[in-house]
Amino acid sequence: MSTTTHISPEGFEADPRAICVFCASSPGLRSEYREAAESLGQALARTSHPLVYGGGDRGLMGMLSAQVLTSGGNITGILPRAMVAAGGEGSGKVENPRTVDLPPDTQKLKHIVVSSMHERKTLMAKIAGGGFIALPGGFGTFEEVLEMITWSQLGIHQKPMVLLNVNGFWEPLRSLINNAIQEGFIHQKNNRLVIFVDPPTSNRESFDWGQSAVDALEGWKSPVDAGLFTWKET
Repeated sequence: MSTTTHISPEGFEADPRAICVFCASSPGLRSEYREAAESLGQALARTSHPLVYGGGDRGLMGMLSAQVLTSGGNITGILPRAMVAAGGEGSGKVENPRTVDLPPDTQKLKHIVVSSMHERKTLMAKIAGGGFIALPGGFGTFEEVLEMITWSQLGIHQKPMVLLNVNGFWEPLRSLINNAIQEGFIHQKNNRLVIFVDPPTSNRESFDWGQSAVDALEGWKSPVDAGLFTWKET
């Protein structure tokens, strides 16, 4: 059972335990991406962290949300109206069909339809009081990750960004950030706004990506003087 609501971002409050996950609507070429997405979905449900995500049924989005649902977790998917009208985001196999069996009279799966991509991202960030996790993805994932980090730097919010470095996917971004720090474009203290979760050098097959991501997020501490500006009027 799921509900679909057409609504604007106003009127929603942050859920302190909800976690927003950014990831691809395609599956990628390696099985490790699926394994990490499924591990994360199981961990979110197991630790009672509701999932907030882009609402897709395909690719890593679908793999992630399917595991949250089958593990008994709660989901809020947020989609722009244009994507709903087009039949959803991504291509390929539907991983999380709408017909999934859910307990009667529950609200475990909720979909919110907004007018634009900006509203989608704003509402995802607003609801996800617990912070952000990113799996591998493409341009959309890159943009979401960097904007949420920027919002923490600016003081719009103070929330961690955890990147699951599956197959070294996020290494180029780590190098880019380190180079920007060395060249004086990012303050050294702000490297704490991003947490890279790396697998161990041995026994990688048994590494629990999901639990490691949740642990990193829950253990995060904001820089003491974080936030360049005050955005709320007093």
